[in-house]
Amino acid sequence: MNENSVGSTNIVWHQSQVSREMREQMNEHRASVLWFTGLSGAGKSTLAHAVEAQLHQMGVRTYVLDGDNVRHGLCGDLNFSDVARRENIRRIGEASKLFVDAGVMVLTAFISPFRSDRSRVRELLGDDFIEIYCDSSIEVCESRDVKGLYARARKGEIKDFTGISSPYEAPESAELVVKTGLLSLEASVKQVIDYLASRDSALQSKV
Repeated sequence: MNENSVGSTNIVWHQSQVSREMREQMNEHRASVLWFTGLSGAGKSTLAHAVEAQLHQMGVRTYVLDGDNVRHGLCGDLNFSDVARRENIRRIGEASKLFVDAGVMVLTAFISPFRSDRSRVRELLGDDFIEIYCDSSIEVCESRDVKGLYARARKGEIKDFTGISSPYEAPESAELVVKTGLLSLEASVKQVIDYLASRDSALQSKV
């Protein structure tokens, strides 16, 4: 293995003079990762962006890592095979960890279909990881599918499509379950914000 190889031992971690705690103190809120997971069409991106807008109004430093957007750059070299999906989630987990260290509330919107992958991110982030299951039936998700992806997947035109030709493993112990197939967007946002306020006293006065 040469010095430029992945996994090289010729590297060290440089400790910043500005700590996460100092950044959080300046931001006046705790940093964490809101990990939205669910089927395609369950409302992950819509909810994540709506929650971010509300948090921004409250003075919270935020950033959304959206599944489609990330695949334009950071994960642009990955396809949708099981192996590539795992690598996609691994990269997002590592990127999220950097955001948390920066004192930012990061919201991720990814199908992240496999429990084992989400568990690895949870292990990486510890108490900073908040799993939010966007619970919506596949029938509702298909009815929202303006791109026709589900129909194409059922015809075999799209391989490895979650819910059709590739499995989705729903969370068994998510911190929060939002019935996005039944609730309005406003009610869903309120459920998330109320949960965040319950775990961070600094946010309670902002709600």
